[in-house]
Amino acid sequence: MTRHDGEQSAAQPCALDPLAALRTPADPACDVYLTGTVFLDIIFTGLDSAPVRGTESWARGMGSSPGGVANMATALARLGLRTSLAAAFGDDMYGEYCWDALARGEGIDLGPSRTVPGWHSPVTVSMAYEGERTMVSHGHEAPSPEAAFDGEPAPECPPPARACIASLEPQGPRGARQDWIKHAARSGSRIFADVGWDETGRWDPADLADLEHCEAFLPNAGEAMRYTRTDSPRAAAHALAEKVPLAVVTMGAEGAYAVDGRTGESAEVPAISVDALDPTGAGDVFVAGFVTGTLADWPLADRLAFAGLTAALSVQEFGGSLSAPGWVEIAAWWQHTRAFDDQRTAPGSGGGDRTALRRYAFLDALLPTATRPGPLRRAVPTIGFRQP
Repeated sequence: MTRHDGEQSAAQPCALDPLAALRTPADPACDVYLTGTVFLDIIFTGLDSAPVRGTESWARGMGSSPGGVANMATALARLGLRTSLAAAFGDDMYGEYCWDALARGEGIDLGPSRTVPGWHSPVTVSMAYEGERTMVSHGHEAPSPEAAFDGEPAPECPPPARACIASLEPQGPRGARQDWIKHAARSGSRIFADVGWDETGRWDPADLADLEHCEAFLPNAGEAMRYTRTDSPRAAAHALAEKVPLAVVTMGAEGAYAVDGRTGESAEVPAISVDALDPTGAGDVFVAGFVTGTLADWPLADRLAFAGLTAALSVQEFGGSLSAPGWVEIAAWWQHTRAFDDQRTAPGSGGGDRTALRRYAFLDALLPTATRPGPLRRAVPTIGFRQP
């Protein structure tokens, strides 16, 4: 397995460090550690409907970008958090592109990652239409990030970090609890967890056993209600708060609801109404925004609002990872919102008027006045263009 040593990041400096006031010389070098699978995402947008069997559909838009766990890693890095990712990369052109986009383009630490000779990159094709998306993926399982690097010991996984983000998996033949989560929690990292859709349909609460090591759990409404056997997202959040200190349930167009089981505090924030181009990765961007606010010690409602805002801004761009906003984009939205009368919360979220947007006034004390020298990287139609 191959490591890419000695590479210098070409990422533009972040306009704001949200943890600047809290940093001390004794802090770990890494703010957030995460691990998972990096995909090459190929996204088709501008489809009027789902493809019909036996026909050919043409999309009006197309983008390519790193996907999978890269969605959340990029969102965290663009919000100014020092992010470390452990993942396998294929030694093909797709893998090289994803590595370069994350390490050099976004400044993400890939020290715990490696390139696997003879292993091709996983690929996802995503088709966005009618406000949703359908995905087709292909890939083969790679050796674990803790495996040896050409006979040398792997970097410490997880490294010392303020926080780690874990994706819980159903326990089964492969399943099982993830030992690194317990190790990270015992080492002092704050663990934030999400969960994927249970394709088995069991929705067994025992699959959430690793929540005992977590500070926060952030499922969507469908996942939360199925695991708790409740009939509403809010009831599900309260049930989950008995298993984990902080339960956050995302509710799509209705916004998000959170319960702090330690204090009994709850908060609900409506969604922001936007014209969605591609919803791929919006949930990952939400988690990144919420983690940022939590590590910065913001009030619960502000964390929810900020997470929802970052997710809303992301769906207006192509691609999961490269659609994530940075602080300059957030500042531009807030400046526009204060100046014009065309921003609304989503009608289905109990909002639908400008008054609900006043709750974002907390951004005034946070947002940067500086600008970056150039725009963020965005998804490109295809990769591998030959340089002149």
